[in-house]
Amino acid sequence: MPYNIASDTSNPRKGHRLIDIPAHDPFVVAHKETNTYYMYTTGIPELTGLERNGVLAYKSKDLQDWEGPYVVFEVPDGTWAHPRHGTWAPEVHEYRGKYYLFVTLHNRDTILAEPPEVYYTNHLRGTSIAVSDSPEGPFELLKTDGPVPPRNFMTLDGTLYVDEDKKPWMVYCHEWIQVIDGTFEAIPLKDDLSEANGEPLHLFKSSDAPWINAERVPNVKPADYVSDGCQLYRTKGGHLVMLWSSYNNEGYVQTIARSKSGKLEGPWEQLDPLVVGDSGHGMLFKTFDGAWMLILHHPFSTPESRAKIYEVEETEDSFKVIRARVDLHG
Repeated sequence: MPYNIASDTSNPRKGHRLIDIPAHDPFVVAHKETNTYYMYTTGIPELTGLERNGVLAYKSKDLQDWEGPYVVFEVPDGTWAHPRHGTWAPEVHEYRGKYYLFVTLHNRDTILAEPPEVYYTNHLRGTSIAVSDSPEGPFELLKTDGPVPPRNFMTLDGTLYVDEDKKPWMVYCHEWIQVIDGTFEAIPLKDDLSEANGEPLHLFKSSDAPWINAERVPNVKPADYVSDGCQLYRTKGGHLVMLWSSYNNEGYVQTIARSKSGKLEGPWEQLDPLVVGDSGHGMLFKTFDGAWMLILHHPFSTPESRAKIYEVEETEDSFKVIRARVDLHG
């Protein structure tokens, strides 16, 4: 698989447009101190020339012209994760004066369970947390002996959520590969985010979405329910919502759920999808002039996937997509 010049880490440069950059699970930080947008995405050796998997960052002043790529993290030797087995869903959160990278790592050589105990072979996978003093990294892993969620859980796409009592949580997806009907769960973290500090909490399962079940037809194949890409936000009306992704008959879908109680434990109600057509794993950010934007990737497949940006309206109890910003993503 040839690498794209826009991901050539030996040659970071200015003038990239989003249509030029192979991007999967894009995540944007609007850094007010420098008036700079940082976009993070996975660094795949086959596309970058890197010797190991890592995380790339691109930066922009206007969301149109991007500079990069810069390597902000590489999977180190001597940890639970294999340096060549992947870095999924990187995202960066500012918390208590530092920057924390949440990234899903893997070790396909460590088998958790095999058929007939499970339907699919399960290997070690989960989100780790790394820290830096700068959004440009380098980021250093806090916990090296395993992911933050339970080691025997096959998980991905962990994100940071700080509740109304200032208590930090990792909200993550429990793989459909392990549980068939993928779930969303949360685990409390220590105040320094160094590791988990309690037991997991079940939030909801993928099959709770009515739009998924409305499309199901009888079939001899197993009905897998994918759970991906959780991101949590509180609306101006105080409602807690979660972006997440799964599949319908047309491919990947960006959808949204809302907590009826306004608390993490829910119960959660499923709202209509925001973007369909093989698009998803999105997150919301505010521009420096206060406008809400949704960034996601389309199509799902790599290396064809690119970051797409949509203008979004915040309502009292949710968010709704207004229009695609073709001027930004081409």
